[in-house]
Amino acid sequence: MSTVSLKHIVKVYPNAVPTKKKKATEQPEKKHNLLVTEEGVLAVQDFNLEIGDQEFIVLVGPSGCGKSTTLRMVAGLEDITRGDLEIDGVRVNDIAPKDRDISMVFQNYALYPHMTVRENLEFPLKLRKVPRDEIERSVEQAAEILGITQYLDRKPKALSGGQRQRVAIGRAIVREPKVLLMDEPLSNLDAKLRNQMRAEIIKLRQRIKTTFIYVTHDQTEAMTLGDRIVIMKDGVVQQIGTPQEVYNNPVNIFVAGFIGVPMMNFYTAKLLLKNGTYYVQVENAVIELSAEKQKNLKSHNVKAQDITAGVRPDHIVLKGDPSKMIHGKVDVSELMGSQVHLHINAMGKDGIIIVPTLDLTDNFAIGSDISFTFGGNVVSVFDQNGDNLEYNS
Repeated sequence: MSTVSLKHIVKVYPNAVPTKKKKATEQPEKKHNLLVTEEGVLAVQDFNLEIGDQEFIVLVGPSGCGKSTTLRMVAGLEDITRGDLEIDGVRVNDIAPKDRDISMVFQNYALYPHMTVRENLEFPLKLRKVPRDEIERSVEQAAEILGITQYLDRKPKALSGGQRQRVAIGRAIVREPKVLLMDEPLSNLDAKLRNQMRAEIIKLRQRIKTTFIYVTHDQTEAMTLGDRIVIMKDGVVQQIGTPQEVYNNPVNIFVAGFIGVPMMNFYTAKLLLKNGTYYVQVENAVIELSAEKQKNLKSHNVKAQDITAGVRPDHIVLKGDPSKMIHGKVDVSELMGSQVHLHINAMGKDGIIIVPTLDLTDNFAIGSDISFTFGGNVVSVFDQNGDNLEYNS
């Protein structure tokens, strides 16, 4: 078993210069979107997560959201200000990194340039005084899993970026750790290599029986790799769920806009309630919500109100009565092979509509008018605070 439990984890970086004591009525100030209290800068606030054995967890969010800090606290490279970190039920807050039975893959590979690939892979085992025959067996096995056997006698400078990253991963897995931590390991690679390495990590996960905690700012990596995703913003967890859950049911506008490529379109709208039935009105379009959304809104006793309606670019349709649709103008048309991405401006807001090439009956030139709508099963309804009304009362 390799479970990890983070309970009410807080990380505070003390202020270099003591801050002036605030009055009781004053709000804590923000610095780079992080709260600053008398204690210091709150980098991570009340982080709670239970990670199961062999689960693949991805921490995702914009730069500065606290995801790498959280990973470094699990690794023991950052002190935990408050809270409890447990690995296999044992509290490890005060246990040295080398004694936690974890391995970490860094963004910059962190390979020893004067050592060969084989020597880099052997190094952590030699530190643990593992017998020579066992070292050889483990190194050969890791090299085979990662497809780097032919590079064992080369030095890192003779390898490509993708090959170096494989070596870095090999050095981490050769110890057979309880938990494997990965801090943006693909960010230095080009797009093609990133795609290849994502596939390699998925295959690796099937071959080694360990628990993964993976940090990235790339939501495509998060969606393709994670069993569950932890979305963070300004040191605060916004939502935890499977990739499909956070894509289909974002709890707030931040999650809705962060997850999904291209990002969700947002429109100023009204939530109407007529004879016990909810509708969303965007400009001339009045759309009855699906039965599931009706149920969710009724369970929270949601009232009619001004809202922000969120719709994914691929959920928008161009068919319907023009007098009962939303109107806009095409700014840019991008042919993407099997799809066309129409960048439009509607109701003063920019957005994107994805149309399959085969379904495109009109040639939408720049500046041309466009009418569109969407179904009641695909729209997300957010209140004025940005919370999804289906899941927040």
